[in-house]
Amino acid sequence: MRAMILAAGLGTRLRPLTEEISKPMVPIVNRPVMEHIVDLLAMHDFRDLYVNLHYHPDVIRRHFGDGEQWGLSITYSFEEELLGTAGGVKKLERELGGDTFLVISGDALTDLDLSALLAFHKKHGCIATLVITPVSDPSKYGVVITDEEGRITGFQEKPSREVAKSYVANSGIYVFESEVLDMIPSGFYDFGSQLFPRFLEEGIEFYGYQHGDYWNDVGSLEEYKAGNFDALTGKVKVKIPGVRIGEDVWIGDETVIAEEVIMVGPICIGSHCEVKQGARLFGPLVIGDRTIIDEGAILYRGIKWGDGYVGKDAHLMDTIVGWETEIGRGAALLADTVVGHRTVIGEGSIIHPSVSIMPGSIIEKNHHFKGEENEGKQT
Repeated sequence: MRAMILAAGLGTRLRPLTEEISKPMVPIVNRPVMEHIVDLLAMHDFRDLYVNLHYHPDVIRRHFGDGEQWGLSITYSFEEELLGTAGGVKKLERELGGDTFLVISGDALTDLDLSALLAFHKKHGCIATLVITPVSDPSKYGVVITDEEGRITGFQEKPSREVAKSYVANSGIYVFESEVLDMIPSGFYDFGSQLFPRFLEEGIEFYGYQHGDYWNDVGSLEEYKAGNFDALTGKVKVKIPGVRIGEDVWIGDETVIAEEVIMVGPICIGSHCEVKQGARLFGPLVIGDRTIIDEGAILYRGIKWGDGYVGKDAHLMDTIVGWETEIGRGAALLADTVVGHRTVIGEGSIIHPSVSIMPGSIIEKNHHFKGEENEGKQT
């Protein structure tokens, strides 16, 4: 089977984390979210993958290469200018044409049963099947309206609860017959706003496959955090790297944990890390590769990307911290702060709740950073 992974998006809602990488490379439990998608495709015997690229494409190419590591073949399609979800697929018409194929987002987290999806599609003998996911708040999503048999009859874009005709969202995962490619013009074209409305206008039958598996569009910093925590707690079935210690702690290769370190899971610590004496780690918590956590530091919930340092007696409380960030002795990062890559937080500084700090910033010693004043000095 063949599949196309949509990986050309900008990931603007995850900034500052996506200032230097594309959204598919944002890590979930220390692995890029797209790697979890590749694992899923391999598990369901998809062997020929096609990936469209645009924003920071080389990061994706370097990580996945030709796909041999997963027993797959990966072909890349670079878009100088974004072509839209359908336009990017049309560009690969020669490669995807001739048989049924799957389109899946490279920046969402799911353990969807793709084999059951394909069986549903074949049973209904339709030109297209959309994966639809039950949601509690339709105002965050494009929702799909179906009849009793699952035939799609309409759409609503982010309707309020009061006017919503459906509580199932378009998940950005599709199965198509190759005839669909003939209906997509060259250039920019979108599935949701152009192709699917055309199906309705022309009376072309297509179906919604509603499932009970996990799906998270990782569409916000809040959802990004939730995806990591759901992986740690087993709500979504993904591979967590490292050796499992007890029920809910994973430790990577050549990581050293000193004596008298308190760890309350679920926790995932990457490879080549050092956690020094007296540190206290409270999950759900993800710590990236090559991170040093000094004596007495407290990490309570949150996500710390790799290649960085957390100083002695520092406090990180429900935060997200990017790569190569240095957090000084006694500094405190309060709830829902987001720190960009290569930032330096000075000794004794306090980062107030819900503040985002751009990559490369320097926060002075003993400074109370509230975010409304731009006192971080960009390096």
